[in-house]
Amino acid sequence: MTMRRRDLMLGSLGAGLALAAGVGRADAQEANSVLELTPAGGTVDQTASLQDAIDRAAKSGEALTLPPGIFGTGPLTLRSGLTMRGVPGRTILRLATGDALLRAEGTDSITLSGLTLDGDAKPLGENGALLSAMNAVRLDISDCRVLNSSENGVVLRGVSGRIANCEIGEIAKAGLFSNDAKGLEIASNHVRDCGDNGIQVWRSQTGEDGTLVTGNRIERIKAKSGGSGQNGNGINIFRAGAVIVANNRISDCAFSAIRDNTGRNCQITGNNCSRLGETAIFVEFSFDGAVVANNVIDTAAIGISVTNFNDGGHLAVVQGNLVRNIFFRKDGDSKGIGIAVEADCAVTGNVVEKVAGFGISIGWYKYLRDITATGNLVRDSHIGIAVSVDGEAGYALITDNMISGAKNGAIRAMNGPKPIGPDLASSGAEAFRNLAIYSNVGI
Repeated sequence: MTMRRRDLMLGSLGAGLALAAGVGRADAQEANSVLELTPAGGTVDQTASLQDAIDRAAKSGEALTLPPGIFGTGPLTLRSGLTMRGVPGRTILRLATGDALLRAEGTDSITLSGLTLDGDAKPLGENGALLSAMNAVRLDISDCRVLNSSENGVVLRGVSGRIANCEIGEIAKAGLFSNDAKGLEIASNHVRDCGDNGIQVWRSQTGEDGTLVTGNRIERIKAKSGGSGQNGNGINIFRAGAVIVANNRISDCAFSAIRDNTGRNCQITGNNCSRLGETAIFVEFSFDGAVVANNVIDTAAIGISVTNFNDGGHLAVVQGNLVRNIFFRKDGDSKGIGIAVEADCAVTGNVVEKVAGFGISIGWYKYLRDITATGNLVRDSHIGIAVSVDGEAGYALITDNMISGAKNGAIRAMNGPKPIGPDLASSGAEAFRNLAIYSNVGI
């Protein structure tokens, strides 16, 4: 039989398709072989086999699914396109040696889920972390546990993506540290028992960040590294603008539940904060624009502080918050203030109850400019509303507030911590050039 040219072409095509199919099956078999990793109970260093499995899975595009058990490992490098899964709570990567468990740098589209990263409290080296990523886009971490770190839990630098529904606990320093994020969501995590801070959202230089910190449970945050407030915070924002901190439950922090240092246009809304060693919600230094609204604060040395006009901090709304059980600290820095504000701020519709010192404090010596305090309810305080009348202080409007049970006056003019003159709720404020006070009720 004569072989025609067309038959030759079709035959060659068929052989090529068969060969391609064979290669595809080989690739699939190679990818599937990574699923045969057997945990060795943490007694054997399995770094090499795990890294090989990660490399194969990323190359093939197949998900790497690790079985239940403990894998002892040193640092593993994550590759772009990797999907790595475990059985939640049962697939454990335990640190055998080195300064990390998982690392990613310059990657795209990594998904991790169901893994437990256990540092076993072994030394990681200064500022190390169990999971670190740098310049990674579309990093998705969910349903993971990050535990027992001698340094940090998770460190992200220049990262976009999401970390959600994870547990981060028993961490010597920061639970989750993000610097220079590029579009990050931190949502519905449980961050607990950290030595210095729970969640940190920082930038190398002041600028827009846009990180969303929502629905997290944060508790038992110490300040083991000391300082005057840089440690001991549930959520710590530094130089980061347009950050939204909403609907988090934060308790038992050595200093603040939420601290916004030099942020711009940040929103702190709907958070529930209790048992704080210092200021529950602190907006400070050269911040520029903040909304602090609809938060519940119970037990702190200061409820809400929006201050540091001397460093340029200004422009805020403090609205609809419930603040209660505000105490004097025992270290000489007494505090005992429900809400404190200094510059370009509207304080409206807040309820403040059981305050050892001032229910609402407006200005401090000359640091006061353009404050309105309207429609607030202050109950059971030493002084209801305290307002600075320093010769260089700016103007304050105080109207339509109800002050009940103030022991030393409903509204008092202040020279620093010292009250001056009569109760202004009943006598009027004509004697003070910077005050407009009317339609308040003091009972």
